[in-house]
Parts: sequence; structure tokens; C-alpha cells
Amino acid sequence: MAPTLNTQSALIFVMVTMSASDSGIGDDELRTIGRIVESLPVFKGVDRDALVAAAQNCVSMLEPEDGLDAVLGLVKQALSPALRETAYALACEVAASDGKLEQEELRLLELIGDELEIDRLHASAIERCVRARHATV
Repeated sequence: MAPTLNTQSALIFVMVTMSASDSGIGDDELRTIGRIVESLPVFKGVDRDALVAAAQNCVSMLEPEDGLDAVLGLVKQALSPALRETAYALACEVAASDGKLEQEELRLLELIGDELEIDRLHASAIERCVRARHATV
């Protein structure tokens, strides 16, 4: 039987997956994930140790060749359609956190959007909001 995720773990899985997409989890990405967990209501009252365990579990699940498919499948099962958009937004936040988007990150955003059935117009709006939030002068 395949493991199941709760809502918060699924959101952690999305952020960790995005962070790991370019061969490593960077400090900027870790800070962004921490800031998100500290500030979003969906994480209020959640056991931090459980979230750390979820992140470690995600990294382990990503190792096999079919790991990404397995992770995204679990995430989709765990999230309502409205929270799938939240997950996509969090993936965009993590991708943008280091100030540059690599090809691997862009491709993964596309895969996440497809797997979570994010309407392309909604995905574009989410992406635009994240770009605006991370704009510099």
C-alpha cells in the first residue's frame, strides 16, 4: 500500500521537490521554506519535527528513477483543488527565492502544474504574482 500524506506534508513535499530540482537545496530556498512555514495559516500549529521528517521522507522518495512521479502523485492525492493552487504558488516561491530560474526549475514547475491540474491561466497569474513579489530595483 502506498503511503499517504496530510495536507501540510504534501505542501512540504512540493517545496522540497522544487528546491532539490537543481541538484541541491540551497540556503535561500531553505530560508524561504522556513519563512513560508512560519507565516502561512495552513501550517499553524503543525509539529515542526513532523515537517522536518516529511522533508527528509521527500528527499528519500525522490532518489529512485520514478521518485518524482511518486511524490507528485502523493501530493495530488493529499490536496484539494484549491490547495493544489497553493502548492503551485509555494513551488513558484521556492523557485524564485534564489533570484534565478534554471531550466530544471522551469520544467519542474510545468510538471507540477500539469500533475496538479492547474489551469494554465491560473498558473500564469500565480507566476506573475511571484515575479512581482521578487522584483528588485
